[in-house]
Amino acid sequence: MKYKFLTLLLIAITTVAMAQKKDKPAYQLFTAEGKSIKYGKMLKELQEAEVILFGEQHNDPIAHWLQLEVAKDLHEDNPQNFAIGAEMFEADVQLVLNEYLAGQVPENNFEQESRPWPNYATDYKPVVRLAREQKIPFIATNVPRRYAAMVSGGGLEVLNGVSAEAKRYIAPLPVTVDMELPGYKGMMAMFGNSMHGNTKSMNIVQAQALKDATMAHFILGQVQQGRQVLHLNGAYHSDNFEGIGWYLKQLRPKVKTRTITTVLQSELEDLSEENKNKADFILVVPESMTRTY
Repeated sequence: MKYKFLTLLLIAITTVAMAQKKDKPAYQLFTAEGKSIKYGKMLKELQEAEVILFGEQHNDPIAHWLQLEVAKDLHEDNPQNFAIGAEMFEADVQLVLNEYLAGQVPENNFEQESRPWPNYATDYKPVVRLAREQKIPFIATNVPRRYAAMVSGGGLEVLNGVSAEAKRYIAPLPVTVDMELPGYKGMMAMFGNSMHGNTKSMNIVQAQALKDATMAHFILGQVQQGRQVLHLNGAYHSDNFEGIGWYLKQLRPKVKTRTITTVLQSELEDLSEENKNKADFILVVPESMTRTY
């Protein structure tokens, strides 16, 4: 009898171990505090927000897939007042983006003239096509890279000399930068303590802040029209409720914002301490997940 019991116990343990090895989840969702949360419950909270900042790792296929699913579900819930915004398109390509969404220009012309990122075809085309099919406004929110490069080289004051036309694609000047924000302080520290290093790092942080402020500016343009906005951006632009989120709060203190970030972990069962409180919701993807580039 004892032998039979031990045999059954061994079989049970082996079965559980094999089941665990066969179960290969592609992702897990957690709250900021590290509690596991189902997609449906997260979606319910997102539906109450005016702005959802979805922070991605740019080459993560799971994040891009989930962005598409969130876009579909939020649009289904609020079809008349929903918009998508993206860091991946710069504000000065809004015209050609609008023309493509309206079916006025061929796809190949749009893809040539909108300066898409190299991974556009695999990672962003599906959500742009969703916008086209469902007639969802899609907003190019990022500052044109030439202006970010100007600031990176000479600081925010160089923007005072650009034309009124150029300023249409930039957050209203002057752009305030809080150098005490941990994210910006961390960027500063990367360049050392020399005078030259401090000047260079200050300019780079200001360029980053210009991107954050400009994205916040164009997001709020949609909110002011009564639209809920799902915004796609690199996680570093919204992690720890800084970056875009900080500028949103400065411009509209009562804006209802929810954030999602994407992190990699070797195990998905628990959220690591270092990844807690990075966002309202944390998308955890296996470190072994294949990359899109």
